[in-house]
Amino acid sequence: MANEDLSAPLGLGKRRFLRLPFGLIGIGIVSVFATVALIWIGIVDDPLGGEPTAVIPLSTADGLASRDIEVVEIRPAMDGELGPSLRKNGGDQRLGPRYELMDQEALNAAAGGLPNYPDPRVSERTGFGFLPRIGSEGVRPLDAYARPFETEFASTPKIAIVITGLGLSEAGTQNVLDQLPADTTLGLSPYGANLDRWIQGARTKGHEIVLSLPMEPFDFPDNDPGPHTLLVSLTQSELTERLTWLLTRITNYVGVMPEMGARYTSTRPTLQLLMEKLRDRGLMFVDNGTSSRSVADEIAEETTTPFSGVDVVLDAVPREDEINAKLLQLEGIARARGVAVATGSALPVTVRQIEKWARDLEERGLLLVPVSATIDR
Repeated sequence: MANEDLSAPLGLGKRRFLRLPFGLIGIGIVSVFATVALIWIGIVDDPLGGEPTAVIPLSTADGLASRDIEVVEIRPAMDGELGPSLRKNGGDQRLGPRYELMDQEALNAAAGGLPNYPDPRVSERTGFGFLPRIGSEGVRPLDAYARPFETEFASTPKIAIVITGLGLSEAGTQNVLDQLPADTTLGLSPYGANLDRWIQGARTKGHEIVLSLPMEPFDFPDNDPGPHTLLVSLTQSELTERLTWLLTRITNYVGVMPEMGARYTSTRPTLQLLMEKLRDRGLMFVDNGTSSRSVADEIAEETTTPFSGVDVVLDAVPREDEINAKLLQLEGIARARGVAVATGSALPVTVRQIEKWARDLEERGLLLVPVSATIDR
């Protein structure tokens, strides 16, 4: 031992250090924890460790992916933001149709067809044609031409669907009349051909009618709704002349809905003037729901104009799966808020999907109503 110490290099005594593989030990500990976690997740039914959860079984329509399902909040009260088609406060004044003022023939025929001739109480003859007006007894076109609906189901969620652009295509318009239920509201274009024929067909089958009103979009004139478009630059006399021409294109309608019109419905002075004229004619205004900048609901409330607004555009993407998803969204809104309004075009795919969807609507606890029934919330 002494010789070994003497032979050691100068300054280096005999020292022994205990060297442990700390890196390997650390990796081993991490591996153990990971293995335990994987076993826990695989064996235990509650990998979230007791956090509150809820499982809701969903049955989806054919052709729908999970991305198509939207969760709609069910609110216990109606005090918050109510959406575009709901009035914030209606007070005691009801602006919707007063069915007691309707012609008795219309009431008797409510379950089937409706009268298809102009009611003399609410129309006046002009150089352009019959112009709607409020009668001497206070009867409005909204009262005379509205389709009555069963009011005893007051608590049942209600859905109104307006099909627009009718009268422009003979095949498309006839397909709508043949396929869709009577409570569907039809929007006729003022530029359509054979409008008297389509009015008679629609009213005979019991449909309520609105007039599509061409109004200025933001990209006018690149996007032009037609030669009698209502523009924000019109003087009051020019607006009156154009509006008179448009309102006399058809009869037997309860109100108007914009065709395009994003700029017009966001311009307060001109929209207020239009609303006042429509109110004084006894008509309702249905906002088409295509512009987030629209102030139509605010102006309608200020001018006490009968109003409803579209919540869902069904065929912005005209495919079966997209339309089915929008119909499911529409149902969710109706169940959450009590009333929902949608619009769609006369495309064959849209008509086909709505017809299928409406077959068992009442069995699912929902009621299809004309758009005039959605005015008073």
